[in-house]
Amino acid sequence: MNAVEIEQAITDLAEQPFDPAAFPYAFLEAFGNKATTLKRLRAGASNKSDLGGVLQASNIHILTCDAGQVTQTLAGLKASPATTRAKAKLILATDGADFEAEDLSSGETVACAFKDFPDHFGFFLPLAGISTVRQISENAFDIRATSRLNRLYVELLKDNPEWGTAERRHDMNHFMARLIFCFFAEDTRIFSGAFTDTVAQMSARDSSNTHEVIATLFRAMNTRRENRAVANIPRWAEDFPYVNGQLFSGSIEVPRFSRIARSYLLHVGGLDWTRINPDIFGSMIQAVAEDEERGKLGMHYTSVPNILKVLNPLFLDDLREKLEEAGDNARMLLNLRKRMARIRVFDPACGSGNFLVIAYKQMRAIEAEINQRRSEPDRASDIPLTNFRGIELRDFPAEIARLALVIAEYQC
Repeated sequence: MNAVEIEQAITDLAEQPFDPAAFPYAFLEAFGNKATTLKRLRAGASNKSDLGGVLQASNIHILTCDAGQVTQTLAGLKASPATTRAKAKLILATDGADFEAEDLSSGETVACAFKDFPDHFGFFLPLAGISTVRQISENAFDIRATSRLNRLYVELLKDNPEWGTAERRHDMNHFMARLIFCFFAEDTRIFSGAFTDTVAQMSARDSSNTHEVIATLFRAMNTRRENRAVANIPRWAEDFPYVNGQLFSGSIEVPRFSRIARSYLLHVGGLDWTRINPDIFGSMIQAVAEDEERGKLGMHYTSVPNILKVLNPLFLDDLREKLEEAGDNARMLLNLRKRMARIRVFDPACGSGNFLVIAYKQMRAIEAEINQRRSEPDRASDIPLTNFRGIELRDFPAEIARLALVIAEYQC
């Protein structure tokens, strides 16, 4: 199982009625344990627990408990001789209301309401043999968002199979990029209108007009304010701003939505998109639209430290040295800022834009320090997105690279 499939499985588990006896096995199943492995644990053949729980050697010791006893139960798991003998990496205790876990090697802990434990699924990915870089572990939201978008994408193609053909693939990819931008924009106040709430209120529960509502919103975002009366933009779409650039230009056709697809859309929109990390989100979301890559969802990722191993000696170290030399000299700082505005960054195989996004964010951080030293902290950036270029043969990664840069610009 990959990270996105695991996230889906534990989310489903958290939404089911809590069964103390079944939970440990269901939890392990969600992380890819096979039926034969679980059968041996149930039979006791491989269950090493000395506390009546489930202890999988070299993996995890799980124990459900009575209400209000979670913290004490976790302490008991930690003190258990069996936990030490079996070299368990993790311990987990829950009563169905509260949930606590600890990584015994790092001392890192999780303590949350039971219903919220899927938010911390990155903590448990080693149970599935997935050694995650720290950025993925700390940004589980990106995998959760990818998971929800994947469900929506697959459901839309069920009812709109023609959108999955080579002729319509670009339209589908562009539609998904538009949706992602709308989810991000409504949570970061780029929109004065709420995209998800508007779709929920203006579309019928049977989903019959959902595509029409979304198409109208897209049309509004591609129409300047002064032209909206002529374009017959309805009053309920007036709060949405004109979005400059190419994101909403061209066809505004939207695939038809089933009731399930509409539900998925509203669920995705309900996530907190301010938490999106464009450094890694693009790499994961590109697999949503690529059949041959969907089985590897969440696995396409080059870590920020590895990318910086290229960017730092290439030009970032030099910029930081010049910043250090400038100190508080206003003229030298101004010259450095002007130089940075002329730097072009090019990635000849950009994929979903990780390299470009990280380069942009690092440069913006240096520019922010320059502005701070010049007593201009609120100055608009002089670094244009057009200075960041890439080549990508596949359509969807190219769409996401452009989108990731736009999101990074709003976040800086």
